[in-house]
Amino acid sequence: MGATRRRHVIGMRFADVFVPDGDEARRWAEDELSEQAYQAAKPTWFDRMVSDVVEWFFGLFSSDGSGAVAPFAVTLIVVVLVAALVVALLVWGRPRAERAVRRRAELLGERDDRTAAQLRVEAERRAREQDWDSAVVLRFRALARGLLERDLIDPAPGATAQGIAREANAPFPGFAERLHSAATAFDAVRYLRSPATESDYRRLAETDDDLRVATPAHQLEAVSA
Repeated sequence: MGATRRRHVIGMRFADVFVPDGDEARRWAEDELSEQAYQAAKPTWFDRMVSDVVEWFFGLFSSDGSGAVAPFAVTLIVVVLVAALVVALLVWGRPRAERAVRRRAELLGERDDRTAAQLRVEAERRAREQDWDSAVVLRFRALARGLLERDLIDPAPGATAQGIAREANAPFPGFAERLHSAATAFDAVRYLRSPATESDYRRLAETDDDLRVATPAHQLEAVSA
């Protein structure tokens, strides 16, 4: 094909191309932008709201006309957070594990999810059978479990009977000697294999019963204050 022929063909192709005027081009653009893909890409009202909030927040710390606001805003935020933390501690106290979970934790060398009430029932059953060794062990476990359920002690894993007795001295300082005797009776049976007597069990059971109705020291101080 010669050069003249090629110029003629190219000229025909450009002549077939439609070039819209200004109004037609604007209408085409509006039709194109109304397509679903473009509409989905538009920011939603939530996006605009979040953008406005973020812009306002960082504007507090800018220096263009609002520098004086930044120190006040930081101080206010810190004060509010500290106040909320103090109120939470006063209302709920320090976080503790759920009691249902804590009951399943190991206590005095054994995993036993029975409640203090259930352990006391079992201890009394063994006492009626005159199985004083088992009765003493179960009753001290009931004593420790009862203190744990009342959130009066928080023994570490592997805590001993004497360790639990010492920890219980804080809420019940008047029971220090009796708690020590109860832990000694438990250790004698559990670890030294010394046979328990009915008197050993009755003293331990009396200590447990008295602790159940005793008011912890920190509650007495709060009332007197």
